[in-house]
Amino acid sequence: MDQRRWRVKSPEQSIADTEEPGSKLRRDLGALDLVVFGVAVVVGAGIFTLAASTAGNIAGPSVSLAFVISAVACGLAALCYAEFASTVPVAGSAYTFSYATFGELVAWIIGWDLMLEFPLGAAVVAKAWSQYLAQVISLTGIKLETATVELGSLRFDWGALLVIAAITAVLALGIKLSSRVSQVITAIKIAVVLLVIAVGIRYVHMSNYTPFIPPPAPATPGGSGLEQSLLSLLGGSSTSVFGIYGLLAAASIVFFAFIGFDIVATTAEETRRPARDVPRGIIGSLVIVTILYIAVSLVVTGMVRYTDLATKPGGAKATLATAFTLNGVTWAAAIISIGALAGLTTVVLVISLGQTRVLFAMCRDGLLPRGLARTGARGTPVRLTLIVGAVVAAIAALFPAERLEEMVNVGTLSAFVLVSVGVLILRRTRPELTRAFRTPLVPWVPILAALSCLWLMVNLTVVTWLRFLTWLALGFVLYFAYGRQHSRLAVAQATQAPAPVEQRSP
Repeated sequence: MDQRRWRVKSPEQSIADTEEPGSKLRRDLGALDLVVFGVAVVVGAGIFTLAASTAGNIAGPSVSLAFVISAVACGLAALCYAEFASTVPVAGSAYTFSYATFGELVAWIIGWDLMLEFPLGAAVVAKAWSQYLAQVISLTGIKLETATVELGSLRFDWGALLVIAAITAVLALGIKLSSRVSQVITAIKIAVVLLVIAVGIRYVHMSNYTPFIPPPAPATPGGSGLEQSLLSLLGGSSTSVFGIYGLLAAASIVFFAFIGFDIVATTAEETRRPARDVPRGIIGSLVIVTILYIAVSLVVTGMVRYTDLATKPGGAKATLATAFTLNGVTWAAAIISIGALAGLTTVVLVISLGQTRVLFAMCRDGLLPRGLARTGARGTPVRLTLIVGAVVAAIAALFPAERLEEMVNVGTLSAFVLVSVGVLILRRTRPELTRAFRTPLVPWVPILAALSCLWLMVNLTVVTWLRFLTWLALGFVLYFAYGRQHSRLAVAQATQAPAPVEQRSP
C-alpha cells in the first residue's frame, strides 16, 4: 500500500500550520468560554427530548442508569481528549489527534466520521427545536405546525430551517459573538433545568420507579430484526425493548446527549491558553451536565409512569414538558417549552461550530479543497460556515429525525475509540512532548475508554451499523479519488520537501 497514506503529521507541524497567513484563526476564548460551549451543546437534546422518550420507549425508569453508563464512557474518553488537546492545541479535534498518531488514512476516516456526527447531530436538534417552537406558539392560542408542506414522501420543516439560518449568521460573524450568545442562552436554560428539578421533585411518586428495569417487551415492528441492537441479536434475544438489553440500548442512544465535550477540543486553536483551558473546559462541562442529566431523568420518570411517556402511533415523542402536562402543571410546561427553545438553539450553534472547525483543519491539510480554509477579517472561515449551514439546513428541513441519533452516535463513538488508543500510541512514540494535562492511570484509563465505547457501539441497531459501513465506503472512495493526491503531506513526501506553506496576504 502507498506509504504516503500512513504518513504521520507531527504535532509540531500541526501547531506551525496554525500560524499560516490567510488561514489563521483568532484566539479569543478563555476557560469560561469553553465550559459554556460544552454545557451549551450538551444540555439540550438529552434533557429536553431524549430523557422522556427513551424512558417511555426503551428503558423505563432505568433511563437514569443509562445516563450513568454513558457518562462513564464519556468521562474516560474525556480524559484522553484533554491530554491530546493540551498537547496538540489545533482545530480538528479527533481528526487532528489521529493525524499525529495513526497517520493520514485513519485521520481521514475520523474526519469523515465527524462529518457524519456533526451535521446529523445539528439536524436532529434543529428538528427538536422546531417541535418546541410549535409548542411555544400554541401558548398564544395559535395552532401552527412547523412541518406542514408535503414534498412527495418528505415534509418540509420550516422551523428547523429557520434556526439553522439564524445560527449560521451568528457563526459567520465571529467566534466571540458566538460565545457571548451561548453564555446568555445557556444561563437561561440552566435556570429552566433547575426549575424542573425543584418543581418536579414535589410530584415524584416512588411507585413510578417500579419496576426500575421493566421486563422485556414483545418484539414490535420497530424493535426486532434490523431495528434491534446488534448485541441483543447476537445474544439470541428477539427484542431490545426494555429489560437488560433495553437498558444497554438506551445507554447507546442517550450517549447522543453527551456529545459536546469533544467539540470543546475543536476550539483549541481559538483559545488563548489552550494547554490549560481546554482540559478545564472539557472536564468541567462534562461534570456539570452529568449531574443535571441524572437528576432530571430521575425526576421525570418519578413524576409519571414510564408507559405514559411511550410514543403513540402517529404521535410525537414525549418531551420533558409531557411529564408536567400530565400532572396538570401547565405553567411549568410552558416555561420548559420556552427554555427548551432557547437551550436547543445553543446546541445547534456549537455543533455547527464544531463541524466547521473539523472541515477547516481537513481543508488546510489538503484532504479537501484548500481554498475553503481561508479566514476573513474576523478570523472566521466564512465560506465553510455557509456551506455547513446550507447542508445542515437541507437535512433538517427535509429528512425525518428517526434513527439520525444513532447515526450520530456510531460516528462519534468510533472517533472516541481511536482517540483513546491514540493516547497510548503517542505516549510511546513521542514521550518527550510537553503534556500540560496527562491522562491518569495510563494504560488502564485509555483501554477502558476504548472498550466502553466499543461496548456502546455494539448496542446500536443492526441497520445503523449497515448505514455506517456504507458511509465509510463512500469516504474511502472520496479519499482515493481526491484526498490522496492533494494531501499536503503526500505532496511533500513526493517532492522530498517540507510540507508547503503558502505565503498569502493576511
